[in-house]
Amino acid sequence: MIRILLADDQPLFREGLKTLLGLQADFQVVAEAADGNEATARCLETRPDVVLMDINMPHLNGVAATRRIKQTCPACHILMLTTFDDDESIFDGLRAGAVGYLLKDADAATLFDAVRSAARGESVLAPSVASKLIHEYNRLAQTPGASPTESTSAGPEAVTVSATAVELSKREMEILLELAKGSGNKEIGAALFIAQGTVKNHITNLFAKLEVNSRLAAVTKARALGLIS
Repeated sequence: MIRILLADDQPLFREGLKTLLGLQADFQVVAEAADGNEATARCLETRPDVVLMDINMPHLNGVAATRRIKQTCPACHILMLTTFDDDESIFDGLRAGAVGYLLKDADAATLFDAVRSAARGESVLAPSVASKLIHEYNRLAQTPGASPTESTSAGPEAVTVSATAVELSKREMEILLELAKGSGNKEIGAALFIAQGTVKNHITNLFAKLEVNSRLAAVTKARALGLIS
């Protein structure tokens, strides 16, 4: 059972989200919060597995709340769920310790997959957000004094790129390209005509070869190594 805390200042949105999540047998909404201060307090009380965190909330915004929660409840995995997709909000949220960033226009299936991934500590990013992060990484890589061979922050984790050659199979390359598009496992399986379980196995092998543990890190490192453009 994945225990979830909802942090959003709109009661109707929280109620709708709670009802939607309740459709999944492995989800349990254990607490709700209308602002960042309340979210921090409720996390201490209930110790949820996943926090769905809005950014624009009164008293204490979602970014500041994320930072506090990661200090007091480091085991809580925070997934930003917001309407804001500007660069500043994205980078601030991820730097504060969120494992992912999802927009409120995501469909139900995407949200469910994101919650399960976040519960495992995996990075979850909306496609548009992933594109922004990759663009920022490329910009930093071309900045004088910065080098792709150095550790560069690309979201919630640092990616270290080495000059070691990485050999990927044809199928792994196909999946890597799909990851770069922001595709989920279901979309990758449909595009490549393979089962979702097979997709997961290939992604696991891909992570091992690239020495990363998230989709974002895999794409970022692959770009830095020149495996994809």
